[in-house]
Amino acid sequence: MRIIHVAVIAMLVFAAAYVYRIKMESTVRTEKVLQLHAEVRKEREAIAQLRAEWAKLDAPGRLQGLAERHLKLKPINARQFDQLKNLPERPPSIVNPGDPDPIASMIEKIDPDMITGSLPVSEAAH
Repeated sequence: MRIIHVAVIAMLVFAAAYVYRIKMESTVRTEKVLQLHAEVRKEREAIAQLRAEWAKLDAPGRLQGLAERHLKLKPINARQFDQLKNLPERPPSIVNPGDPDPIASMIEKIDPDMITGSLPVSEAAH
């Protein structure tokens, strides 16, 4: 009978040790989770601070002041525009309207199976 009592006591001690180990592991994991939450909160605060700083740096008034201070820009006067009749003549066209597309012919020399959209009229009707 004593052996049974000793075995039961040993099992109770083993069970208590096992439960204590589980409790300690859960405590360690809880602390790790809390530490991760704190790190996430810290990173979110850093992101919010960086966004606020970016908004300050990107403010239109600040950029306008910097542009006026550092760039030599002048406002456009209406006198800077000219009439359409004073524009130079359009340069002559290199390709006549009835001639085949020169770029398509170059591509066809490289890859004859590629479709470029410049098909002759007889093939386009099919």
